[in-house]
Amino acid sequence: MEQPPATTYQVDGAEIRTRRMELGMSQAECAARTQITRPYLSQIETGERRHMRRPTYTALRTALQIPQDDRRLLAPDEDQHRKENHGRPHEAEAEAGP
Repeated sequence: MEQPPATTYQVDGAEIRTRRMELGMSQAECAARTQITRPYLSQIETGERRHMRRPTYTALRTALQIPQDDRRLLAPDEDQHRKENHGRPHEAEAEAGP
């Protein structure tokens, strides 16, 4: 039986990298705090991957000390989509990974 697509967040990898570096955090440290692998974080930061599942996005936001209402880690298109859809994330095919 086919499962429905997972709710994901389209993120801005460059902004994630900038914030991580502002905090003086290595990729390995940030990945450990987020409970993801360092290669996965690298793929997010370089834009190779652009979608994160809700629990991973929430953990990353916490690791980077970003308040819940701060949308700077979201890709500009995602932020606009949320405004148009009353704050709801889009439905996208779940990406493999943490």
